[in-house]
Amino acid sequence: MITIDGSTGEGGGQILRSSLTLAAATGEAVRVTNIRANRSRPGLLRQHLTALNAITEICGGHVTGGELGSSEITLRPGSVRAGDYHFSVGSAGSANLVLQTVLPALVLAGEPSKVTVQGGTHNPAAPPFDYLQECYFPALRKIGHEVRGELKSYGFYPAGGGELTVEIDGAGTPCPFEQTDRGEELSRSLQAIVANLPADIAKRELSTASRLIELEDEAAMTILAPDSIGPGNVLYGRLAYEKSTTLFSQFGEKGVSAQQVGKRLAKQMKAFSASSAAVDHHLADQLLLPMALAKGGVFSTLRPSLHATTNAETVSKFTGRRISFEDANGHFICSVL
Repeated sequence: MITIDGSTGEGGGQILRSSLTLAAATGEAVRVTNIRANRSRPGLLRQHLTALNAITEICGGHVTGGELGSSEITLRPGSVRAGDYHFSVGSAGSANLVLQTVLPALVLAGEPSKVTVQGGTHNPAAPPFDYLQECYFPALRKIGHEVRGELKSYGFYPAGGGELTVEIDGAGTPCPFEQTDRGEELSRSLQAIVANLPADIAKRELSTASRLIELEDEAAMTILAPDSIGPGNVLYGRLAYEKSTTLFSQFGEKGVSAQQVGKRLAKQMKAFSASSAAVDHHLADQLLLPMALAKGGVFSTLRPSLHATTNAETVSKFTGRRISFEDANGHFICSVL
């Protein structure tokens, strides 16, 4: 049995989720202690418990400690089984993170699967569904996993109530992931999403961000007002390159002006554009686990976050892969060997 200390490094929920995924995928039993010890509300919250129950269901495992607030769990996995699965967070907790817990294991099952998750789809503490759709799923397809997703309904924090569905072909052949060059920039665009809020918020966000990134094409600035059971706002910036597209996001929140949201997004986009990285720091973190379970590979990225280096340590403990980040003058090279 592998023991993982959830207080090490970043000390958040990613350590738990990665440990659960890797246990199911490798068949190794795991005990995770000090779960989310570095958070203001440590232990299992509803989304973490949902992820634990979800991974247990797909691998027919046995769990101890699976209750809200628990600081320690043990999972003894069985074999991962393809199927039609439905999970509900029951709050605005991230449905996307629940999906990312089961997905890297299910793509290895060898047969088609369908996963539906209800909960928060647009939550500032997790990648929004659009990021998965435009960045994460395409990367999985490059690794050899045919994955297609659909957003059924929006679920903004704190109301939640969203739903997403992902279909997995299950017949792909894993291959190394290689993306060290992003190619030339083809286009840049902005999109503001406002649900049950005044459209003027979106206009002010777009006005500020477009001025700072020097975007003059009005056709490249759009506003979307989807149905949602609660209010919500997110501002997206897209940088499309020859070999990939990177999506940046900033969520609106009480006490933060629309202009400030626009400034924050523009800062993210300008920093990435000024680098020579092919993969942003969010995707760099998310790629480590599926790459290690497949054929490894290499990519260029920004300076790794504590989130990424902590995840790398967890992944290495289960897979034996050597994961390194090396400074390469303008970007970092991540190798999964």
